[in-house]
Amino acid sequence: MIDKKILDPDLAAALDGVSTDHFFTPEQFQQDVDFFRAQQISKTMLDAGLISLSQFDKLSEMNRKTFSPFLADIFPNTVDNS
Repeated sequence: MIDKKILDPDLAAALDGVSTDHFFTPEQFQQDVDFFRAQQISKTMLDAGLISLSQFDKLSEMNRKTFSPFLADIFPNTVDNS
């Protein structure tokens, strides 16, 4: 870890006590990137009419289980294709 002095006292005060324990590990970041790419491919297939909405939903669930994305809770479960 690089130890640098924060010159702005207001910023230093705002960051006092902030922990980096919740930050992504490289592995977590890669899992989220892989999940996002898989979802993009699935959405492209859905938009092209290659798969149905129910198939897309199944793929999304499989992608969540396969990649275990850190941010899975904020990704939508289904797509509103109306």
